[in-house]
Amino acid sequence: MGIQVLVDEPDKLEQIRQREMDITKERCQKIIDAGANVILSTKGIDDFALKYFVEKGIYAVRRVKKADLRRIASSSGAKIVTNLCDMEGEEKFDPSNIGQAEKVYEARVGDWDYTFVEGLKATKCQTLIIRGANDFFTDEIERSLHDALCVIKRVLESNMVVAGGGAVEIALSIFLDDFARTLGSREQLAIAEFSESLLIIPKTLAINAAKDSTELIAKLRMLHAASQSSEDQTKKDLKHSGLDLMNGKVRNNLAAGVLEPAMSKVKSLKFATEAAITILRIDDMIKLEPEQQQQQPGRHM
Repeated sequence: MGIQVLVDEPDKLEQIRQREMDITKERCQKIIDAGANVILSTKGIDDFALKYFVEKGIYAVRRVKKADLRRIASSSGAKIVTNLCDMEGEEKFDPSNIGQAEKVYEARVGDWDYTFVEGLKATKCQTLIIRGANDFFTDEIERSLHDALCVIKRVLESNMVVAGGGAVEIALSIFLDDFARTLGSREQLAIAEFSESLLIIPKTLAINAAKDSTELIAKLRMLHAASQSSEDQTKKDLKHSGLDLMNGKVRNNLAAGVLEPAMSKVKSLKFATEAAITILRIDDMIKLEPEQQQQQPGRHM
């Protein structure tokens, strides 16, 4: 910090250095006496201070990121201590600042050594380690994991799931198509077109998987039409029929575990419908051409 200490006698300078080391040792001893056996610090830990921890069998980690330190502190029930001074001006370490975890150890994953903290007291948080050949691959895995976690979040929020693989769209298309035939007004055309547009989603799924979309959609329509028109319970279970894009077949996706959050499905249909209505409300589009500046006579660009 740019502080200069003027000492007349060299022996006193050595005493000052020794006292500084003693102060550090006393601070370390206060933390040790409080019962801590794992110490995490955002700053560096000097070798002579680290020696005290090693002698007591304490695991110390230096240069921990502040975000990681806050997360570990909140999960273990610990408090981040920035200063040992109390209101009376004395230094002490309160044992209540210490958190608890079942296991802390260091292990190598790939080319790097990581510190694992397991069995945290306050919460059951988890950490995922993503490994891949390059950054693009790991970024893609991260996006896939994020989507999967968001799906789980939606399921817990709505507490309801539906069969995936285009089962909902096909069932809704069949229902709306039958409902449109009961109307004798122009609304029949709008409902029929809405019903037809719902087939785009399972058709796109089949095309992206390089399967015969025409044949698969025809089979799905047949099965869902039978489930809605029949009173037989075995045929009613056909409403869970969806696409098996790995094998290019139609199967019971509810039994196969291919599910989607009901909340996400309802919101997707609502937002798509509102977007279509907004576009259809546009009657005219007026486009203004920018004025072309007339060149003055006698001037050439």
